[in-house]
Amino acid sequence: MLTDPSRLGSLRPWLEDEANALLFSAASSWEIAIKHALGRLPLPEPPASFVPSRIRATGVTPIAIEHTHALGVASLPRHHHDPFDRLLVAQALAYDVPLATADAALKTYDVRILTP
Repeated sequence: MLTDPSRLGSLRPWLEDEANALLFSAASSWEIAIKHALGRLPLPEPPASFVPSRIRATGVTPIAIEHTHALGVASLPRHHHDPFDRLLVAQALAYDVPLATADAALKTYDVRILTP
């Protein structure tokens, strides 16, 4: 959303609509930190300062990874093998919210997916 806004496509108006509450999972922070450490995600500053400052600037609501979310992954069909994406699906189901993603493979889950 922030490092490459062009990937948002048709999601941009939905994400920018203040009537929609946006949740930001700690799983996404974790994935950002790992990808940055591996050199696969360039950021203008370290993730420890980048992510919190962008959370504040964008007004998204950060959500923690709860035990119920982590355990919810076990009940998901094995359509997708990425552990971060599976956790995001479990959280979307737990919160009963759509999941915004460019990963079309997640459409195989029983969760509402918003794609660009």
